Amino acid sequence: MKITIIVAIDEQLAIGFKHDQLAYISGDLKRFKRLTTGHAIVMGRKTFEALPKGALPNRRNIVLTRNKELKLPGCEMATTAKEVVSLCKNESRLFVIGGGEIYKMFMPLANHLLITHIHHSFRNADTWFPDINYDDWDMVEQEGPMTDEKNGLTYSYENLKRKD
Repeated sequence: MKITIIVAIDEQLAIGFKHDQLAYISGDLKRFKRLTTGHAIVMGRKTFEALPKGALPNRRNIVLTRNKELKLPGCEMATTAKEVVSLCKNESRLFVIGGGEIYKMFMPLANHLLITHIHHSFRNADTWFPDINYDDWDMVEQEGPMTDEKNGLTYSYENLKRKD
């Protein structure tokens, strides 16, 4: 199974503020939907709570939480990364969609990174992506820079594959 981390990071590896993403970039949100639809996704409880309409449609939603009693509509629950991997053993691909602690947990297990680099530093960030050791990864593809028409932010994509 491919374990793919998909993330949008700013120039300081920041990913969030007050349990929400730093920016809404229309093209990136469309790309996220296109790539993750039809696949399993795993997220932390706080990331789930930040979703405006709950579980994402046309995806297998798995929420990783310490609370063994928690039940969320449209979601399967897990308490460890190992449990998530076991739940998804018959899936071709698992997308890790955040937040910070979940990214940190899955970084050693991931074999692909799909990174949206936002070419900006957000001052108010309170959640970060773990450091990326680029020696462990091969560049598969780069795209951009592009500019979001609504907010003027410039961004680019990086697709990395873990070295064998």
